[in-house]
Amino acid sequence: MVKVITYGTYDLLHYGHVRLLERAKALGDYLIVGVTADDFDKTRGKINVQQSLIERIEAVKATGIADEIIVEEYEGQKIDDIKRYDIDIFTVGSDWVGKFEYLNEYCKVVYLERTEGISSSGIRDKNRSQRLGLLGETDFLNKVAAECRYVNGMHVQAVYSDDSEFIPKGLRDYCSNNSDYQGFLDNIDAVYIRSYPDRHYEHIRQALENGKHVLCESPITLSGRQCDELFTLASDNKCILMEAMKTAYATAFSRLILLAKGGRIGDIISVDATCTSLIDSENVYFPTWNSICDWGPTAMLPIFQLLGTDYKSKQIITYLLDSKIRFDGFTKIEFVFNHGVGSIKVGKGVKSEGELIVSGTSGYIYVPAPWWKTDYFEIRYENPVNNKRYFYQLDGEGIRYELVAFLRAIERGKNVFYIDQNISKAIADVIGDFYRDSSSVIIKP
Repeated sequence: MVKVITYGTYDLLHYGHVRLLERAKALGDYLIVGVTADDFDKTRGKINVQQSLIERIEAVKATGIADEIIVEEYEGQKIDDIKRYDIDIFTVGSDWVGKFEYLNEYCKVVYLERTEGISSSGIRDKNRSQRLGLLGETDFLNKVAAECRYVNGMHVQAVYSDDSEFIPKGLRDYCSNNSDYQGFLDNIDAVYIRSYPDRHYEHIRQALENGKHVLCESPITLSGRQCDELFTLASDNKCILMEAMKTAYATAFSRLILLAKGGRIGDIISVDATCTSLIDSENVYFPTWNSICDWGPTAMLPIFQLLGTDYKSKQIITYLLDSKIRFDGFTKIEFVFNHGVGSIKVGKGVKSEGELIVSGTSGYIYVPAPWWKTDYFEIRYENPVNNKRYFYQLDGEGIRYELVAFLRAIERGKNVFYIDQNISKAIADVIGDFYRDSSSVIIKP
C-alpha cells in the first residue's frame, strides 16, 4: 500500500483545495491530510485564517477524500509524521516548489499544480473588503497603513486630521478628497482613530452615527460614562466599536493572562508594569500624546485583567513637564485592591526598565523589556528547576492581529472583546482623573 501525506490550512475550503486533494489521493492508496493548527499558522505568518481548526477539519472530512486527518502543530512535524506513518509520498502545491527538497531523504516529494484563479486569500479579500479611514496626527498611522497590507480585505481609503498640517507625509496622498470629517466618513466603511484623546468622544460618536465601524486607540474617552454611551450607540447602530491596544491582541500576552488566571503562580498578589520612552523635552508642544495617555492604558491592562477593576483606592504621582497642558514626563499610579496591589510607571521624559512582573503566592511571571510587544515570558519558582519559558510568534508588534480581530468582528456582526468594556471604562476614568483630580501628587520639574 502506497501512503501519501499532504498539509494545508484549508480555510474556506474551495474547488482548488478539493482538486488538489483528489490529485494527492490519486498518487497512492491511502491519503493522510495534515490540517495546520491556529497557533502554528501564526508562526508561519498566516493571520487571516477565518475558520477555526475544528471547522477546517470538518470541511476536509466532508470531502470524503482523506483516509485520515491529523493536526500539524509544530515546526519539524512533517519529518516526524513521515516516519511515524511510514509515508511513501509527500505532496504539496506547486507554489512550494523547492521548499521541501529536504524531505527527499525520507520519502518521495511531489509538487502538484494548483487550480488557477482561485485561492482562500482571494475569497477572503472579496468577502471581507472594508475601506478603512485613518484619523489622527501621528506617524503611528504609517505603521497601521503598513500592517493593513498583511490583512486580506482591509484597504486604506482615506486619511484625515483636524490639524491637517500634522498628517504623516507618507499618507498625504490619501487626503485629497477629505474637506472635512463628514466628507472623510462618507468615503469609508470603518475608521481607525488616533486623534488627541480629548477628541475621541466626538470623533467616535459621529462615526457611529454615520454607521461606521470604529477601532479607536486607547483611551476610548476620558470618562467611563462616555464609554458606556458610545458602546450603547454602537450596539444600537449595529456597528463595531473596539479598543486598539496592540498588546491585548498579542498571543504571548493573552497566554500569560490565561496561565496567571489558571493558578500557575498561586494567588496573584501584585502586578507591576513599567512602560517608558524618551522624547526631547523641546518637543512637548509638538502634537504628541503625554505619558499617561500614550503608555497608561497599556500599563493598566494587565492590572485590571488580573486583579479586576474594583480597586479600593489609587494614588497618582506625576512629574509635569508642562502644567498648562498637563504634559507629564513621568507618572506613577498605585492601585490598592482587597486582595492585592498594582502599580504602573509610565514616562516619556524618564527612562526605566520596561518590564512586567506578576507576583503570586507560588511563583511569579517575568516579562522582559519591552514587555508590551513580547514574544517571550517566563514563569519562575522558588526552585529554578521548575521554571518554564514560553515563546510565541509576534508579527507587526501586534497591530496586524488587532486589525484582523476588527475585521472578523465586522464580518460576524459581533464584537469579541479582547479588552472587556469594564476595563475600557476603568482606564478612561483613571486617565480622566489625571486631568480632573487636583489631589494628585505633583513632582515639580
